Amino acid sequence: MAHPGRIVVVSADIGAGHDRAADELAERLRGRGFQVDRLNLLHLLPGPVHRAVRETYRGVLHRLPRGYHLLFRLTSRSRVSVRVIRALLRPFRARIRRRIPPDTRAVVTTYPFANQLLGPLRRGGRLRVPILTYVTDFVVHPTWLAPGVDVYCTMRHAELQRDADADVAVVEPLVSRAFAGGAGLDRRRARERFGLPYDGVLALVVAGSWGVGEVAATVAEVGATGARPVVVCGRNGSLRQRLSGPGRHVLGWVDDMPTLMRAVDVVVENAGGLTCQEALAAGVPVVTYRPLPGHGRANADVLARSGLTRWAGTPEQLGPVLAAVLDAGPPAPPPHRAPPPGTAGPRAGPVPEDPVGLVAEAARRAAPAGPADPGRRPLLDPVGDAVAVVAALLQSTGGLR
Repeated sequence: MAHPGRIVVVSADIGAGHDRAADELAERLRGRGFQVDRLNLLHLLPGPVHRAVRETYRGVLHRLPRGYHLLFRLTSRSRVSVRVIRALLRPFRARIRRRIPPDTRAVVTTYPFANQLLGPLRRGGRLRVPILTYVTDFVVHPTWLAPGVDVYCTMRHAELQRDADADVAVVEPLVSRAFAGGAGLDRRRARERFGLPYDGVLALVVAGSWGVGEVAATVAEVGATGARPVVVCGRNGSLRQRLSGPGRHVLGWVDDMPTLMRAVDVVVENAGGLTCQEALAAGVPVVTYRPLPGHGRANADVLARSGLTRWAGTPEQLGPVLAAVLDAGPPAPPPHRAPPPGTAGPRAGPVPEDPVGLVAEAARRAAPAGPADPGRRPLLDPVGDAVAVVAALLQSTGGLR
C-alpha cells in the first residue's frame, strides 16, 4: 500500500530540544503511514563549520551568559537583526531546496533558522508545499518568524510580539506519550531502577543535554532545603565528574526519562524547555531556579505567570517554593487569558490541537514539491560556507536551545 506522502522534518543538533521534538513528530507521522525524512539543518555546512556553529553557541552560554541575555533582549525588540541573519543565510537556500525530494508534500521545522531559509523559498515560489513550524519555546522570538511560513504551532500560553503577522495554531506539546501514560513502574520500583533511595523527597535537577547554567550552585542549594537532589548532566561529562561523590545521585545522559520522572517528587529546571514540558505532561510539579539567560528567563516568566510552574528567585525563596509545590502537587492549567501588554497570544482558540494532525492534513491537501530548479544551482556555496561562521555568532542572539 502506497504511503500518503512524504514529509521533511527539519531540525538542528543545537542542544537536544529541537531534535527530540522532531523525533516525536516524525515517529507519530510514520505511525500515520507517511514517509518522513529528517534533515539536520547544520548538515548543510561542511563538518568543521557545523562544529564551529554548535560550539560557538555552547561557548556563549557557558562563558558569556550576560552578553547572551542582552543580545536576546535587543533582538527581541528589533527585526533588523533577523533580516541580517536571513541575508547571511541566503546562499544556503538553493542547497536546502535540493535536499527536499520531489514527492515531498509538506515541510515541518523545529528550529528557527530553518524558517529563515525555507520561508523565502516558499514565498518566492521555489518551494510549493506548505511550511509549518513547531515552536519549542513559550516565547516566540523574532528569529522564528519568517515570510512564507504557513503556520506556527505554539504551545498554550506561548507569547509573541503583538505586531507579528503570523498564522498561529495552539497545539499540544510534542512530548512522548510515555510521560503521560500511567503504565510502567511504580515510584518504588522506578527509584530502584536508578539506584535511588526509597524514602525522602527527591528533586530532579536538569540543565538540558549540555548541562549548562549554574548547576553546581543549584544542586547545593536544593540539598540545603532538605530535598535530595538527583542531577542529570546530559552529555556534559566534566560536569558529571565534578558533581559526583559519595552519597550523591548524579547521572549522565538518561534514555528513560519517563521512568526517572516517576521516581522523583519535583523537577528543578532552568530553561523551560522540553524537559519542563515532559515533567508537566507526567504530572510532576516544576520549579524554575537560576534560569538560563535569554530564552530561559523569558520562558520562566511565561510559565510562572501562567501558573504552570513556580519561579524561585533567590536561595531564600527556594525552600518555601519547593515546600509549596510539593504540598499542592502539580498545578492545573488555568483558563486561557490575555497575555500582558506588548505581547499577543495565538489567535486560535484555547483548546490545543494535535500538531501531528495539522501537519498530516496539510500534507494530504498539498501537491508534491516537484524537483528543484537545476538552473538555480549556485556558484555561491563556498561563500555560504564562509559567512556561516558569522551567522553562528549571530545565532547566540536568537534564543535557541
